[in-house]
Amino acid sequence: MQQLPGRISVIIPAKDQAPFIQDSLASLERQVTDLHRLEVLVIDDGSCDGTGELAAQFRDRLPDLQIIRNDTARGLATARNQGLAASTAPHIAFLDGDDWFAPGQLARCSEELEALDVDFVRTDHIRVTGGTRVLHRTPQARRGVVLDPRESILPDHASSMVDYPYAWAGMFQRRVAERGLLNFPAGLHTAEDRAWIWNLHLNCDSFAISNAPGVMYRRGIATSLTQIFDIRQLDFIQAYRLTFNVVAKDLEAARFWPKAIRQFLAICAHHLSRRNNMSAEVSTDLALRIKELFLELPADELHAAFTALDGKRAALLRSLMPAGYTRMERSHA
Repeated sequence: MQQLPGRISVIIPAKDQAPFIQDSLASLERQVTDLHRLEVLVIDDGSCDGTGELAAQFRDRLPDLQIIRNDTARGLATARNQGLAASTAPHIAFLDGDDWFAPGQLARCSEELEALDVDFVRTDHIRVTGGTRVLHRTPQARRGVVLDPRESILPDHASSMVDYPYAWAGMFQRRVAERGLLNFPAGLHTAEDRAWIWNLHLNCDSFAISNAPGVMYRRGIATSLTQIFDIRQLDFIQAYRLTFNVVAKDLEAARFWPKAIRQFLAICAHHLSRRNNMSAEVSTDLALRIKELFLELPADELHAAFTALDGKRAALLRSLMPAGYTRMERSHA
């Protein structure tokens, strides 16, 4: 197929998204003037509700729509990687099967990606809960200018761009995928974007914040992993083990350890606060896995990050800290 200027691959992983997949695909019809610019790849990840069949009904409306079918679910990370491997366009965007783009989102991202010649652009998103919509802006305020990804990781004590890991909130140059920086850790069902966002910001050369209209991010869905308390939720621990591996390999690792560990502690505290909603097995496994990963971290950095926590989070995490930490804590009191 002849490449059109600014052609865009849109990768949509979808598992059991029959109630929403048509909204997602319909939103693509309002993105660009010539729909031949869009290469749409839907990864039907083991759906049992006809998601793939509903998506296929858009073949007459989206000229380059492809359905990739997994007979059994392989997880969000693997599904996105499948879409990446099949994609061919110069620009790459992600969309989850229960979300949708505001009109013109892809066109604007593509224009700014081209005009600024940055590795990637990031955008705001709108959280949709029932009939309520709330705008969430990127942590970086400077817009429409070339930025250094590494300089947007810190500070460690405030929200930054690595706290905004959403793959669907932006667009990426093909060259980033060719360097292997867009691939997600295979098999993860949740938190798959944590090591991914760190890898982007540590190893890409440039990015920008776009003034594109944004992504509609649907919240409060009963089948979403954010609402389900099963063993898949614990994938965030392996995701952070991979994140720490990325940080440890960096020449400026000492500069970024405080941010990475503090981020992990905050997410651990969040999950520990929900233990009453988990089965006894999952709750026990959560605590054990956190303790194991704590032992793999630089002790001084872990201590410093724990000491900086607020009282509520510290109380949730204190019993999981490595042996001897209580004595260390008292000695610094």
